Amino acid sequence: MVPDGKSIRVDLQLIADMIEPHSRVLDIGCGDGILLEYLVQSRHVDGRGIELSAEGVNASISTGLSVIQGDADADLKDYPDDVFDYVVLSQTLQAMVQPKVVLGHLLRISKRAIVSFPNFAHWRTRVSLGLLGRMPVSEMLPYEWYDTPNIHFCTIRDFVALCRDLDIEIEELKILDTNGHIRLASTSLFSANLFGEQAVFLLRKK
Repeated sequence: MVPDGKSIRVDLQLIADMIEPHSRVLDIGCGDGILLEYLVQSRHVDGRGIELSAEGVNASISTGLSVIQGDADADLKDYPDDVFDYVVLSQTLQAMVQPKVVLGHLLRISKRAIVSFPNFAHWRTRVSLGLLGRMPVSEMLPYEWYDTPNIHFCTIRDFVALCRDLDIEIEELKILDTNGHIRLASTSLFSANLFGEQAVFLLRKK
């Protein structure tokens, strides 16, 4: 729970637990600032946020957070190297125009990056595509194909391969179910890819 009593999603709590107190943190795509507010008040971080929507920016600023309106695809290149201890990209990677470029910037401007996203290889997605012949619609993927902001779906194995290509070390991987609870350990990518509905990665430069 955040100090004012608002609830925080389980996956956001997992992200918060990966961040050391008193760190410098940038939350990209911070929405209404619920995670950033929790980090500032409960873990005493020096927190900053960037959010595309004016509504999200206004909601964040109204709680006293330092959040600016911006587009991560276009604006991250302007941040200096190693200015943060952690950068968070939660449930936003799949909406990036250039996710590979964005991932590179995350670990240029920060010592560590925490990235979470819905896993497009989950068994329910496979059933929807394989048996029904339809793009999946679920709690994690709630949009129809024609109005979704998600433009670059990936799987857990896809993301692991991208980290390998970019010489990024995966320090920690949490596989989550529909409710955001840890489902299984990351020892088997096959099982993680089949049964994990979302994933949270803690990354650092090698």
